[in-house]
Amino acid sequence: MRLVDHLDKGASLDPDAPCLVCDGEVATYADVTRLAGRVASALVADGVAPGERVAILSANDPTAFTCVFGISRAGAIWCPVNPRNEAAENRELLELFGCTVLFFQASFAPLVDAIRGALPRLRTLVCLDDGGPDWAVRLEDFLTTGADDVDRDPGDDLAMIVGTGGTTGRPKGVMLTGTNLESMTAITLMSYPWPAGGGLPVYLALAPLTHAAGVLCFPVLRRGGSIVIMRSPDVGGFLDHVERHRVTHTFLPPTLIYMVLDHPSLPGRDLTSLQCFWYGAAPMSASRLEEAWTRIGPVMAQLFGQTEAPMMISTMAPADHVGPDGAIATARLSSAGRPSPMVTVAIMAEDGRLLEHGERGEIVVRGSLVMRGYLDDEAATAEASKHGWHHTGDIGYLDDDGFLFIVDRAKDMVITGGFNVYSTEVEQALLAHPAVADGAVIGLPDEKWGERVTAVLQLRPGSSVDPAEVTSFVKARIGSVKSPKQVEIWPDLPRSKLGKVLKAEIRAQLLGS
Repeated sequence: MRLVDHLDKGASLDPDAPCLVCDGEVATYADVTRLAGRVASALVADGVAPGERVAILSANDPTAFTCVFGISRAGAIWCPVNPRNEAAENRELLELFGCTVLFFQASFAPLVDAIRGALPRLRTLVCLDDGGPDWAVRLEDFLTTGADDVDRDPGDDLAMIVGTGGTTGRPKGVMLTGTNLESMTAITLMSYPWPAGGGLPVYLALAPLTHAAGVLCFPVLRRGGSIVIMRSPDVGGFLDHVERHRVTHTFLPPTLIYMVLDHPSLPGRDLTSLQCFWYGAAPMSASRLEEAWTRIGPVMAQLFGQTEAPMMISTMAPADHVGPDGAIATARLSSAGRPSPMVTVAIMAEDGRLLEHGERGEIVVRGSLVMRGYLDDEAATAEASKHGWHHTGDIGYLDDDGFLFIVDRAKDMVITGGFNVYSTEVEQALLAHPAVADGAVIGLPDEKWGERVTAVLQLRPGSSVDPAEVTSFVKARIGSVKSPKQVEIWPDLPRSKLGKVLKAEIRAQLLGS
């Protein structure tokens, strides 16, 4: 299945229905379908062949999101690029993906200019809005190059390639097929509440469309619903949009939900239109989830997945948050829900044995949700699919009621504010500081961020450094999301007999356990 088929399904229900809404402007399904067709025609005129990779670098924007469907209709592969990444990381991703065309917003022209010279395969640069540089073609000019209508069968089910870090900190390309995203869409439609009696969903996208918020649009399109796009995160604006547009569905990582709960205007807001408020992408405080259930409404709905098995490894609909007596099931709030209907979840020991309920081991999954593999990386693909199961890298257990609990991570990854941060990458940036001899990066529980990136440093003899200066040093190299929010300086780090830094001991000391 192609990504554009989701749009076409919605258009078949009512082409005049609102599809994308942003800043008071409404694009109907017919409008979006028409623009996506023009993008597809222009890509073909540019020489884009079926299976070619086309990237989009943009904040939340209806034109950029429409280009996703134009890429799909041309038979090409969508490669989302996160504008929060530093230039070097995006250069690595575009090089790995082998992208030949890049759509970007004018505000990101300096970033693109810094990397385009190092990307010889990137032949066409298209600026999505006015005020772009003279070395890029304007979207309106690009669209005039297309002539014939295009509706290609790509000949391959590969639909998108998403960048993700690895244990070395270097990015990998996760190959997601149309079947993967069709499975995700089907699970979403069967696992959560939707308007009854012919009502249409209204989905509010505040979180980045390059991440979970984007693929969650597909089930909404399947039902002919509308997608309200916020260009930038603003909690007050989020609450305004829920009221004004009578939003039924939305998604936020826990960090932003905490900001919603703390917003002074929340008590006076009318949020009764909400039917499903998804949370995920990071651990959420059980106490704050219970608060959200009371103050936002009994509409909270968890999802758990990863880039390699998008979004829906396990689900927890609003009804699953309460027990048989109708009261909120407090103990259940720390779980990740139940394995979704089209995914088989098991707990595996290191030797490949499947464990019984209650036993802890690595969470492994099977099913049509699981990626095709890592682009041009057979070794990493084989490692992730040992014993015939996809290995999530998360440690957890299944209880007797079938609820999945995540207790730790096998990989040194920190999820902060909904973003994946790989400790090795941060450690490499720290070790570039002239005062730092060694260091370790871990994630510690944080009420705001889910986890906060925490660095513990051992300095070179005779050196001293201010923790705030260390944070600024890392931020300048790899960005604010990955820079440590807590910096500790110790005279020495705990090590094994072989000299390996023992992160478990560091974590225990910092947690006082």
